[in-house]
Amino acid sequence: MLSTFYKKLIFSLLLLAFSLQSFSQQLSPARVWNEMVLIAIRNDNARPVVHARNLFHTSLAMYDAWAAYDDVNDTYFLGKTVGNYFCQFNGVPTPSNIEAARTEAISYAVYRLIKHRFQDSPGADIINLNTDLIFGAFGYDPSYTAMDYENGNPAALGNYIGQQIITLGLIDGSNENNNYKNIYYDPINPNLNPTYGYYDPISMFGNPRMTNPNRWQPLDIPGFVDQAGNPITDGSNLEFLGAEWGNVVPFALTSDMSDTYQRDGNDYKVYLDPGAPYLLDTINQGGTSELYKWGFSLVAHWKTHTLGDDVMIDISPNTIGNNPPLPTTDQGIQDFYNFIDGGDSSQGYSVNPKTGQPYAVQTVPRRDFTRVLAEFWADGPNSETPPGHWFTILNYVNDHPDLVKKYKGEGIVMTDLEWDVKAYLVMGGAMHDAAISAWSCKGYYDYVRPISALRYMMDKGQSTDPSGSHYDPNGMPLITGTIDTIGPGDPLLNADASNMGVVKFKSFSFDGNDFWTLGTLWTPYQLQSFVTPPFAGYVSGHSTFSRAAAEVLTRFTGDEYFPGGLGEFFAEKAFYLEFEPGPTEDVTLQWARYVDAADQSGLSRIWGGIHPPVDDIPGRIMGIEVGNTAFDLADSLFGDAVPVSIANIKSNQQQVTLFPNPIKNGSDLPIQIRFDKITQQPVALELLTLNGQSVFQKNVSPQGKMISLHLGEVDLASGVYSLKLRGEDFEVNKKVVVFE
Repeated sequence: MLSTFYKKLIFSLLLLAFSLQSFSQQLSPARVWNEMVLIAIRNDNARPVVHARNLFHTSLAMYDAWAAYDDVNDTYFLGKTVGNYFCQFNGVPTPSNIEAARTEAISYAVYRLIKHRFQDSPGADIINLNTDLIFGAFGYDPSYTAMDYENGNPAALGNYIGQQIITLGLIDGSNENNNYKNIYYDPINPNLNPTYGYYDPISMFGNPRMTNPNRWQPLDIPGFVDQAGNPITDGSNLEFLGAEWGNVVPFALTSDMSDTYQRDGNDYKVYLDPGAPYLLDTINQGGTSELYKWGFSLVAHWKTHTLGDDVMIDISPNTIGNNPPLPTTDQGIQDFYNFIDGGDSSQGYSVNPKTGQPYAVQTVPRRDFTRVLAEFWADGPNSETPPGHWFTILNYVNDHPDLVKKYKGEGIVMTDLEWDVKAYLVMGGAMHDAAISAWSCKGYYDYVRPISALRYMMDKGQSTDPSGSHYDPNGMPLITGTIDTIGPGDPLLNADASNMGVVKFKSFSFDGNDFWTLGTLWTPYQLQSFVTPPFAGYVSGHSTFSRAAAEVLTRFTGDEYFPGGLGEFFAEKAFYLEFEPGPTEDVTLQWARYVDAADQSGLSRIWGGIHPPVDDIPGRIMGIEVGNTAFDLADSLFGDAVPVSIANIKSNQQQVTLFPNPIKNGSDLPIQIRFDKITQQPVALELLTLNGQSVFQKNVSPQGKMISLHLGEVDLASGVYSLKLRGEDFEVNKKVVVFE
């Protein structure tokens, strides 16, 4: 098992080799610089909101440096006002070699930004070494700092763009000048030391100092190490990261998407407000108290899945993925999750829609799957933080041999550079806005984490049996086989029986043997030097980042499925895990659709003991809005690269959605067509085999924006079909998978 230091060193060396090969392999310079930004993030402190902003700003720098030499694609920042800052731009002369000019301008812009943003990083030496090596590999001079871009020098344009974004960043509400510290936020709960605790004769190491179980509690962790592997000098003073991030200037979010609330005399701007999370009414036990206890007890129960049971499960897309629409009611949220066995309402897929064949079964121990899941999604596979993690997934997709680089799946094939700068802009903008929206909720609602809530309830006692000992209505619900109380003859019983009736929970050792321990010692499945991220829970950043990214990938590629219908990540037996030895078998995480990967990211934080379900679902819903809003804005900047002969396809038709897909033969296939306006124009539907044989035709008049195709009208064999939809001014082709 490699240490974090050696992983960083290896990735730094790999980046250098990667960049030096880029010229012979004609890799996009935007890709090379994006990899450098990810390396810089891995060598900085793990700060998701800060790095979502860094990824957006470096992606913006690359896109505007590219678009400045284009008469079709519009810039986002050059010549525009962002926030309250106007970026002057008078245009540039047309160079003799546009691609060379773009590469040079991109390189200088990102070089300047990296040098500025990461100058105080704990890994600044590694970052500077690699940044200089990359810059030198391109043949550029770091001493050239002129910004008079109107003379036609691309380096000057890059320097100008870099400096303009640096200036914007100093006034964008992030408080960058003061290392992104909060200005007015203060926690209301005293610190909790989860390792040693605060001794109490009855609750032992619980959480007796907590004053409000609905609000975030800072942790006091001597020897705290963040998820990038960086030790923090003062682990007893871990501040809430990004509590006021709702004040940061967004990419595409607009003022009408936000509300401003007051707490403790201070303003908190909240974007896409999902409403309050489940709260514990400690006085009357009313309101959402039972839902509060349900959610946190689910987290406690799911932890047992990571530690030692012998349950075997199929983790292929046969059984995982293809969730129904997200729930919007309290009961719907409860029904969405499998409390006992773990997981969500996945229906799985009967076949791979790209191949027409079933997915290969992959049966592994549940504890291996859940542990790999918790670590893979925790901070990215190599500590690039969750927004950076989705850039690695984007690059994985971009490198896939089955990917055809047609924007929205239409028109001509883009060059690698155009594809990359546009994909990075929309992904960066979505990750930035996901951070702003999720952390605006975190700051205002200031919601408790499982480590605090569970220890608080277990401190109180049990809330299941009013006639039992240590009963407290604000206590922990008992769960057969997972959460119980100390009884006569229990190995945990004190010699004087003073802890009779105290709550206990089941745990497991590394070798899989189960044992019981005091409930007041509960910790999540995380390193003991980390325990829980230093910011509030509601809403889940992972859920928001991931669903926003899935929306972006779906719309940008024009396909909701990973290339080839399968995305994968391999975790090697006995090598991959860092929290503890393992896994005991090779595990390959697999996803059919981008949204399946996003859903799995949300679940991983529950299994990891970081979030209850109430943090997850609102984050996913928020991510849908964030991702589509970011894409719509970026799309308005991008010129129409579709040849004139088929340009009319885009004029009225914006998006077609099929769900469910795959579909059982004889069922209705709902088709949603998003027109610019309500229409009654007839739409011709035709279903063809992959050999081009027409098996079904029908003309249908839409009802508003919906059409329904009834497959019961024709006897279809299982397989993959091509569905054509033709109207007066559009034509769309979609793959449909039919199974018996």
